[in-house]
Amino acid sequence: MSRLPNLPPRIGDWNMPATPTVQRRMLGAELRRLREGLGLTADEIAARLGWHQTKVSRVENGRSGVRAHEVEAVLDVYEVTDPATRDGLSRLALEGKRRMWWTPYADVITPRYSSYIALEAEASSMRSFRHVLVPGLLQTPEYARAVTSALQPDSSPEAIDALVNVRLARQNAAFRRADPLDFRAVVDEAALRRVIGGPRAMVKQLRHLLEASEEPHITVQVLPFASGEHIGLMGSFAILQFRIRSDLDVVYTESHTSNIQLERATDLMTYSRVFEGVCGAALDVAPSRDLIAHVVKDLE
Repeated sequence: MSRLPNLPPRIGDWNMPATPTVQRRMLGAELRRLREGLGLTADEIAARLGWHQTKVSRVENGRSGVRAHEVEAVLDVYEVTDPATRDGLSRLALEGKRRMWWTPYADVITPRYSSYIALEAEASSMRSFRHVLVPGLLQTPEYARAVTSALQPDSSPEAIDALVNVRLARQNAAFRRADPLDFRAVVDEAALRRVIGGPRAMVKQLRHLLEASEEPHITVQVLPFASGEHIGLMGSFAILQFRIRSDLDVVYTESHTSNIQLERATDLMTYSRVFEGVCGAALDVAPSRDLIAHVVKDLE
């Protein structure tokens, strides 16, 4: 087996603090890079390690954790002997098992949602398009409770409370940290006009949206009904970007039955184009604030 051709280690990246999910994705990206550098397929590596092929894929995609001794076995197959590289990747595997603040909510949040929270907590910027609801990171408790109750009618009041608490904790994690998330949201006018939780709760929500839009790290644009048809008609999505490494960037979409993370460069390019399209069709920041204030007056 030939050794890896000119693939520099990224120890500096590995030492940066990150959530377990991001640690797993960083580890997976490195293992995939090493495998591809040797010209090996996932099936070939699975056979040499005695793993199922799907395990290789899940580890490389960051969807499954892996034990430190398993990382050591992979690196043996790849003939990686550099102590710093081996130590850095083993530490990523250990960090991928660390408990985070949302771990106690495992009984009410799905693994996919947990994974998304971890990505959101580590992202440096997010671009969000919402065509029906106010973005979760900008929701008030009353609005969030009404939305959660409508989407999960069979959940107990205690479970609803827990999910609302998770949403509020996400907001604190994103905007109250030392380096706040750079959040750019495009909200369809339909999300402003749909009265969620009753008129009083909706007025409070819209006022909160106005206040949030004054923060230097939060940009809110409204896509008005007058724009007619637009490139974002397929639905809501978010693009999360990471200062640690751009190859960790991800597109997130959700439905009643699944939450989907898209990581391919082609998907990221497509959704970036869509987001720029809806931004172009949306009102600028000041007119957007005027429209939100106008809706508040209508409700009052």
